[in-house]
Amino acid sequence: MKAPQAKKIEKILETHGDRRVDHYFWLNERENPEVIQYLEEENAYEEFIMKDTEELQEELFEEMKARYKKDDESLPYIFNEYWYIVRYEEGKEYPIFCRKHETLDNEEEIILNVNMLAEGEEFFEVGSVAVSPNNELASFSSDNVGRRIYTLNFKNLKTGEILQDKIQNTTGKAVWANDNQHVFYIRKDKSLRAFQVYRHKLGTDPAEDILIFHEKDDTFDVNVFKTKSLQYIFIASSSTISDEHHFIPANNVFADWKVIQPRIDDLEYSVEHYEDEFYIITNADEATNFKIVKTKIDNCGMENWVDVIPHRAEILLEGFEIFKDYLVLEERKKGLLQIKIIDEKTKDSYYLPFSDPTYTTYIGINLEFDTEVLRYGYTSLTQPSSTYEYNMKDKTTILLKQQEVLGGKFFPENYISERIWADSRDGETKIPISLVYHKDTKKSADTPVLLYGYGSYGHTVDASFSNVRLSILDRGFIYAIAHIRGGEYLGREWYEDGKMLFKKNTFFDFIDAGKYLVKENYTSSDHLYAMGGSAGGLLVGAVMNYEPQLFNGIVAQVPFVDVVTTMLDDTIPLTTGEYDEWGNPNDKEYYHYMKDYSPYDNVEAKNYPHMLITTGFHDSQVQYWEPAKWTAKLRELKTDDNILVFKTDMSSGHGGASGRFESLKEDALEYAFLLKINDNL
Repeated sequence: MKAPQAKKIEKILETHGDRRVDHYFWLNERENPEVIQYLEEENAYEEFIMKDTEELQEELFEEMKARYKKDDESLPYIFNEYWYIVRYEEGKEYPIFCRKHETLDNEEEIILNVNMLAEGEEFFEVGSVAVSPNNELASFSSDNVGRRIYTLNFKNLKTGEILQDKIQNTTGKAVWANDNQHVFYIRKDKSLRAFQVYRHKLGTDPAEDILIFHEKDDTFDVNVFKTKSLQYIFIASSSTISDEHHFIPANNVFADWKVIQPRIDDLEYSVEHYEDEFYIITNADEATNFKIVKTKIDNCGMENWVDVIPHRAEILLEGFEIFKDYLVLEERKKGLLQIKIIDEKTKDSYYLPFSDPTYTTYIGINLEFDTEVLRYGYTSLTQPSSTYEYNMKDKTTILLKQQEVLGGKFFPENYISERIWADSRDGETKIPISLVYHKDTKKSADTPVLLYGYGSYGHTVDASFSNVRLSILDRGFIYAIAHIRGGEYLGREWYEDGKMLFKKNTFFDFIDAGKYLVKENYTSSDHLYAMGGSAGGLLVGAVMNYEPQLFNGIVAQVPFVDVVTTMLDDTIPLTTGEYDEWGNPNDKEYYHYMKDYSPYDNVEAKNYPHMLITTGFHDSQVQYWEPAKWTAKLRELKTDDNILVFKTDMSSGHGGASGRFESLKEDALEYAFLLKINDNL
């Protein structure tokens, strides 16, 4: 079967006197039958090329699926007199949201059975479920396309009746006022930016809902939430580098909204409430790695902020949790997360001990104020996700729940994890890499290594356990995560050094990490593979242009690859809010800088690695046409005979297939691709 080739229609794009010719621009015509035909031809070609792996894909899928407990349920947590649980039934794809009154021995009440709602739908996702303060009503939101535009519905939990109130085009989140009659929710604009907060009264026409807040700056979006104390409702308006918070008492929806601190460029802050004060985590006063301050509710402008946890240059403060007698901090030092307990009465403080060389820990769901018990989570590359209960007074720990790995083949002691530091091209920077492999896997030039990366938005990919990943570890692969600049693994400066006009550091770090793995004989270029999704797809796309011979294969998931064209189009979802991450190409300096690394703009007539590229037709974050255009241009120009396959899920969006196990088929395809091209050498 011959590979598809999209037709070429010349489109001249001129900016700052620079002329680009885009022959595949027309692929953004979503309703054009020729576009659909091209995507379907690519899907047929992918099936043809991967035909010899069908049995392997099925084997991988069943293997992955078999490790999961089919009738699993979440760890119960108590809130407002009820224990809440999310559970799955064997043979069903979707969750069931439940609760039990006061004790776990009481009869279960089903809040929402998503399996019933999803009947007949190709895609179905619940955005959020929220119960009213009097425990009698619930809001829930759903998306049946995958574009992350949610419809908000309401249910009477006493009668089971779905109320007539139905609100379209929301972010999916609803926050209940304490009167049990009003909810606050967020609408999206044409570019899918969250920009307006509305107040809805149950039983009224949503067309009559009251607009509470309109964010007119298109580089900001909005969120709405209730404090842990349940006493205040907040509207947070945020860009990448600036925040502004407004609040009212949750008991009075008609109160005037007050501002904590009006927005200032480069001032970030978020807020929690305790007694007569707000606790705020912020980068104010050049606190690059953040600090915690507090302020009285009646006088909460930044001129009144008092340091509680001062800024520390060597520690990134990522979060905190307030209890009646304790303050718990989530910190990152030298890349590793730590949990610090502070006794507010004695002022004693200490860290919880963790032993893996690379791991993830985090503060869990802690909805009670007056308690000595902290819930926290822990996982590593060799240890399944676990939730612990720690008594901050007695300093004792209880394991509440650990992710089960069924099948009887997984034993943590059979896997080895490491953290190594790669040399950067600048001779000074060290790039952390987390690795995991089976103890029987030997490091050599013939050992396959899958190197994963992201490196944008300050998002850190920490070392955590994966049921799915076992399928390649058990087949001799080493899995590695490159903690490159653009994330915050080594603090806020690690992020700042990988964005805007320093974005190329992200790509060079990943390349240098790969070269280090080859140099240290973990693998060779013949067996080195790269994987990344979304902005991580940009990463592997750019890296492939810079160093096409370094990797034998690339897996690019929903990749952001047409950087210049997308960032110049402010009608595309998320674009304007991205200027603080990539720069605004309407500025000549940023235009030329991003054009210099944009994967699509830099495809050349040369040899490229084997490639698997995936997308979702309804993707709202990275539009399907970016990887489609990229594939078409690569087909036209590449000079090798390596595999290039492009798969579009015609019924999903950015997150892939819905349902608990359907997404495993995507994992099975990716792993089958890697095993195929590794064995074909």
